[in-house]
Amino acid sequence: MQHTLWDKIWRDSKGRVVIFQWPNAWLIAWAVLAMASLLISGRTADVFSWVSHAALISWAILELKDGANYFRRGLGVVVLIFAVMSLIRNL
Repeated sequence: MQHTLWDKIWRDSKGRVVIFQWPNAWLIAWAVLAMASLLISGRTADVFSWVSHAALISWAILELKDGANYFRRGLGVVVLIFAVMSLIRNL
């Protein structure tokens, strides 16, 4: 079966359309740490914020490298760009 560009954008290697996937450990870590950094203050909040950014960047790099389709890889690129820009802005 020949895959068209449309299929490569939206489908995985098994032919299933993949837009949403359940979050993995990196996304769960990002969400928990980002929320914790908003709820507390001081140096601990800063550490949680930096670690949450690291988790999100790790997820984005993994998605870029191993995403199920071009959409997921593109999502990794977009999130990586915004996460790095956010880190630079907060320096």
